Amino acid sequence: MKLNRQLPVTNYGAIHLLLTFGLLAVLLASCQSAAAPTTDPNIALTAAFETAVAQISQPTATPALTETPVPTATVPRTPPALPGVFQTSILKPEDQPRTYVADTCQYLQNKWNPKNSAPGTLVMVVMFHGIVKDTTAGPNQITVRDFNKLMNDLHELGFQAIYMQQMVDFMYNNAKIPPRSVLLIVDDRHFAESFNTHFRPYYEEWGWPVINAYIGIDERPDLWAENAALSAEGWVDYQSHGYIHNIPIGDSSTDDFIMGEMNGAITSIQKYMNKTPIAYIWPGGGFSRRAVELGPQLGYKLGFTVNPRGPVMYNWVPQADTVNPSNPVAIPETPAGNPLMTIPRYWDIDARNQLDNIRVISDQAAQYAEQNKVVELEYYDIVCAPAYGPIPAAQ
Repeated sequence: MKLNRQLPVTNYGAIHLLLTFGLLAVLLASCQSAAAPTTDPNIALTAAFETAVAQISQPTATPALTETPVPTATVPRTPPALPGVFQTSILKPEDQPRTYVADTCQYLQNKWNPKNSAPGTLVMVVMFHGIVKDTTAGPNQITVRDFNKLMNDLHELGFQAIYMQQMVDFMYNNAKIPPRSVLLIVDDRHFAESFNTHFRPYYEEWGWPVINAYIGIDERPDLWAENAALSAEGWVDYQSHGYIHNIPIGDSSTDDFIMGEMNGAITSIQKYMNKTPIAYIWPGGGFSRRAVELGPQLGYKLGFTVNPRGPVMYNWVPQADTVNPSNPVAIPETPAGNPLMTIPRYWDIDARNQLDNIRVISDQAAQYAEQNKVVELEYYDIVCAPAYGPIPAAQ
């Protein structure tokens, strides 16, 4: 038997299968010839071969090759160098800003959190002793006329008075306060009449509180009663000003003396005013490294000197390293080691002269922060965000 049809053979395995199938078809055709003698064996064989060829010629689906992804190497990002501490030529050369937040990531998070105070927010701390009518006021006194001028100038320039707790929250966490804040501190004991005459009008008109650095010695029940009543009203904020008060703390002061002055004041204020002070206003401006160490152990969050170095901002407090000719009676703060316990204060009689300088410092600090914002946020994103989380977005 000869086939004249050319078959599409694809490989030797297919040829072998085709031949085998052909032989089986021939045998089948032979068997069927008896039952169906009219069937042409050649036709049957040809049909069988065509069926086999059609099945063999069907293309076999080839499994798609999957490419194993090659992991992309992650190139570590290099954090940028952070800018230096904001400086201003308005401060005296010896009065240099000092930082106190050791954790850089925490500082940046507090600084750029939109819920906190914006960069450039500052506090002007003003110290009062006596407010008198006489134009020949002493060195620690301000006349009523000049006092009222100061208060009105502060208000016209956008300053707002704050409480001591607001000051603490700002200095520790950059909590939101007015961009230009003022902390009004009256030193020593005074009758209620003094506060009612000079400060109550500004509280009633503008909501301005006043801080009283109160001497803690347990005497003069009449004074305690009057001041306790003002404390209960809430707008006179009483803080510690020593216990005996008349002997300033110095490097030669013993721990017993320091504890008596600082802790004794706490005990008296708790007894008469039912509150625990959080600030210590150093009597006579005297302090020491040891006293600065003990203060926070007793619960004090802030301490205030009589040194008029400048305003303060979050993580930015002007301090001096050594005694300098421009202010020879001012005790250097840097050796004490904690700027939060040696915050400077402006004297009342000079405060008005400093208002323009303080506004400029605020503007300069805000501009400096804005110039470095991208760098600081990039550093935070690389170094801090994995552990501290992202800085919240502005609402």
